[in-house]
Amino acid sequence: MEVLAEQLSHLNLARRSAMKDSTTYILDIDVSKSVEEQNSQTVAILCSDKTIRLYNKETMACLHEYNAGPTVLSGVRFSHTNSNLVFSACSDATVKLWDARVSGTDAVQQYTGYPSNVFISFDVSSNDLVVCAGTEKVGDDVYLVFWDGRYTPGTEPKEPLGSYSESHNDDITQVRFHPTNPSLVATGSTDGLVNVFDLNEDNEDDALTSTCNSESSVNIIGWAGRDKQVYCLTHSEGFLWWDLDQVDTEEPITLCKVEDMREYVSGCHIDYLIAGFYIRGRDALLLVGGTQDGDISLLNCNFEKVTHLKTLTGGHSTIVRSVYLCGDDDSLISGGEDAQLLLWKPKVKDMSPKKRDSMKAASSVQQRVRVHNTKSFLTKQN
Repeated sequence: MEVLAEQLSHLNLARRSAMKDSTTYILDIDVSKSVEEQNSQTVAILCSDKTIRLYNKETMACLHEYNAGPTVLSGVRFSHTNSNLVFSACSDATVKLWDARVSGTDAVQQYTGYPSNVFISFDVSSNDLVVCAGTEKVGDDVYLVFWDGRYTPGTEPKEPLGSYSESHNDDITQVRFHPTNPSLVATGSTDGLVNVFDLNEDNEDDALTSTCNSESSVNIIGWAGRDKQVYCLTHSEGFLWWDLDQVDTEEPITLCKVEDMREYVSGCHIDYLIAGFYIRGRDALLLVGGTQDGDISLLNCNFEKVTHLKTLTGGHSTIVRSVYLCGDDDSLISGGEDAQLLLWKPKVKDMSPKKRDSMKAASSVQQRVRVHNTKSFLTKQN
């Protein structure tokens, strides 16, 4: 951990890329995972203008832009095995897949949901075999929908393998597959629950292996530790960390609980939590918080306390919506409501134009959608 803290302490702004429209928010960021292409990694961003844009990570030059048309996009994810493929969930009852090698802006594969589904969260399993998306609640209905995730060029839209419908009773805000076990998926909801499913099981009741209650609305979840640990960030800026291997033992399942990180953390000021990252090679769980003025603070978590490591200043001028921490080279990519995409690297001076003031009108981009679902079940994939 000392080595990581030292590296992060030297983070400086290295590159800046501005959106064409200064009112565009950057809502989500992902980075291609192909290790053999480390020198040419690609950054994907989801924007509030309903576009996905791809950038060269080192130069921050825009490579491609995809427009989803009238539909609202939720999240952006690269394929784990092919850095040319990028996914996003859409409000038109689909998850869409784009291929950077194909000319044009149309999706090359669609995964269609059930009638009136609108997806607000999704993820792709670590072996790319399963895509899972979560819906918003309408009436009593809220669903996790599953598809065969394999890309098959030139085929018709893929129909669902099935769905789960009984384990949450409000909007499913997060879906996260285990980073190494493609059969495990965690989900978080505004009902306060974080559920973990084993997709090897035949039905939803058997598949639900663990349920943790955050006692708040779940904003972000992720996997931590070397086996079955899960962390949760709530909409009230709380933090919880559970060890699911302790469910059937006498040991406590909760490793750490902070009701309001804004009041708990010392050494820096934060107004909100942005993200969490578990760096497996260093067995470190980091949280990222931000301020209304665009400062970014990095926090180290362990079972006893949360420690301030570094605050990044002089980059953004307003709320930071998304960050991505690259464990390979300890760089960090951030995007905010100031229409700025920034690359931070250790021991590099900013060679880009200076920080510009936000030109945005104050407005919310909480893209809330409504769904109506029909019940189904998850069929095991052959």
